Amino acid sequence: MSSAKSTRDWLTELGLAQHADTFEREQIDLDAVRHLREENLKDLGLPMGHRVKLLAAIQVLAAIPAASRAPAETSGPTAGEQQASALHTYTPRHLAEKILTSRSALEGERKQVTVLFCDIANSTPLAEKLGAEAMHALLQRFFVLSLEEVHRYEGTVNQFLGDGFMALFGAPIAHEDDARRGVLTALGIRRLLLDRQWELGLRAGDELQVRMGLNTGLVVVGSIGDNLRMDYTAVGDTTNLAARLQQNAQPGQILVSESTARLVRGYAKIEESPPLSVKGKSETVHVFEVTAAGTRRSRIDAARLSPFVGRERELAFLVHAGEEASSHRGQVVGIVGEPGVGKSRLLHEFRRGLRSKGTPFLEAACQSFGRSVPYLPLQDALRGACEILESDAPGEVREKLWRALIDLGLSTEQTGPYMLRLLGLTE
Repeated sequence: MSSAKSTRDWLTELGLAQHADTFEREQIDLDAVRHLREENLKDLGLPMGHRVKLLAAIQVLAAIPAASRAPAETSGPTAGEQQASALHTYTPRHLAEKILTSRSALEGERKQVTVLFCDIANSTPLAEKLGAEAMHALLQRFFVLSLEEVHRYEGTVNQFLGDGFMALFGAPIAHEDDARRGVLTALGIRRLLLDRQWELGLRAGDELQVRMGLNTGLVVVGSIGDNLRMDYTAVGDTTNLAARLQQNAQPGQILVSESTARLVRGYAKIEESPPLSVKGKSETVHVFEVTAAGTRRSRIDAARLSPFVGRERELAFLVHAGEEASSHRGQVVGIVGEPGVGKSRLLHEFRRGLRSKGTPFLEAACQSFGRSVPYLPLQDALRGACEILESDAPGEVREKLWRALIDLGLSTEQTGPYMLRLLGLTE
């Protein structure tokens, strides 16, 4: 099958066969298609609707490694089959390398994971309105956008379920904050789909609504193949409860179990929901709804702390450094130690002392899942100082930022635009 013929087949399956001659005239084969951008499609004279559909399909096609495509002289999977395969097996290179490098140690291991189930709540009425072709393109774009968020927090997609999927946080790659990563992923997917509805090819007045459920519990990691397909055996109905929560969620709602809520309290805003009766369980299940990201930054829960004992020398050193900084003599202090020795508690006591003296300070954290975000600690410090929440609309962000700048005696006209740009916003 020739490269040009493959391109024609691909366009035909997308319902865009009318552009095949244009692609052939410009000698755009499937390898070249993977690198096309919106400005290239504009140069080809394609209308906006077709550009949106093509860009969604190109993102899926780009996920297929070149070596995995059938050779030009042999018959192989159709472009549609390849796209479906890419959605099922695509994992970013850095995650794939981590998984394959450590899989021998992972297989058969008992791990605590957070399971996320997500599906489109209104897929049936949308399919009736849009038709099969447009619905297929919408599903492709939905999966691409959702996978971006899952992989951003180093989760893995274990199953695709028609118009939804199942993702795991904590297996095969484990982190100390996997429950938090799972909840932030759910919030990110909901926000991303709302902010980028126009990319889904929806008509005016239509809206894509998803519902999600999360649970944290034990699983046993099974075999991990070279294609990264993984088998997991649930222990104690871990996955079953997450699926039930998703099924009972209302459109746009994120429901979590008590075990997940306990691990993310403070990092997310949580409201208790009516208990659920779940098949196979004799007692009702406590359920909580995640409404927004929280303001908690420290792993320390101040409400549950015991009296601070010891570490007087280390605390005195920090207090002295703070006094030097207050006297305009800058200080840099590094605190290093094994997990659990009390680094976070020491900083908590230091911050509490600063507050008691009325000493202003800014606080920020470097998140392991934010390595790809430029200036993330500065963004975190700015959001904390201005009390900006992740759920705030652009207008609310601007209002809070302007108020903080005025309180500091800074010019909103000179400083404001740069601060907004740092937060990813424009005036």
